[in-house]
Amino acid sequence: MLDNYSVVDIETTGLSIKGNRITEVAALKVSGTRIVDKFEMLVNPEVDIPAEITQLTGIDNNLVRKAKTIDKVLPKFLDFLGDSIVVAHNATFDYNFLDYNINRYLNKRLENKSLCTVKLARKLFPDITSCRLSSLCNYFDIENVNAHRAMSDCFVTNKLFLKFQAIMHNHGIEDERSIFEFVGTPGKKLNLCVSNFT
Repeated sequence: MLDNYSVVDIETTGLSIKGNRITEVAALKVSGTRIVDKFEMLVNPEVDIPAEITQLTGIDNNLVRKAKTIDKVLPKFLDFLGDSIVVAHNATFDYNFLDYNINRYLNKRLENKSLCTVKLARKLFPDITSCRLSSLCNYFDIENVNAHRAMSDCFVTNKLFLKFQAIMHNHGIEDERSIFEFVGTPGKKLNLCVSNFT
């Protein structure tokens, strides 16, 4: 199992990295199986949040009006993250969104290694019908009490990742090197059945 990693999730005003803004950033720092620290900040996007996004996330203009802007949030987030591995659900979205903003506002790049629980789910359970976070929570009987809020999504993503690590461990995929090799090797899958783990 990974010794140290950070589970990361963001909420945004939409799906376009260049056209939309971050409204919330959260992360959990995990050592072994234990959560050792938390990071959670609302972000003032300096634009109106679309009604459909508010309906989805519960984050509205009033909630973020007095929040810090992303250029003030990102240095604190990077300090929290350090050099830990980033774990996220649909990690490409979160990672690229953060990297774009870090480059834009801080003239840096996000260089941490990353692991995606969507990719892991597909590697472990190729026949799974949906890898949405809500679907995987249903499959594995994990309750997400405040779905589409960053910290709540971090907690359930971590629960999924711990389950996936335990499964991989039982199949000889036990450390950072072997986990990244498993994820990065095209065609390498375990072909497990979800019902055996629920």
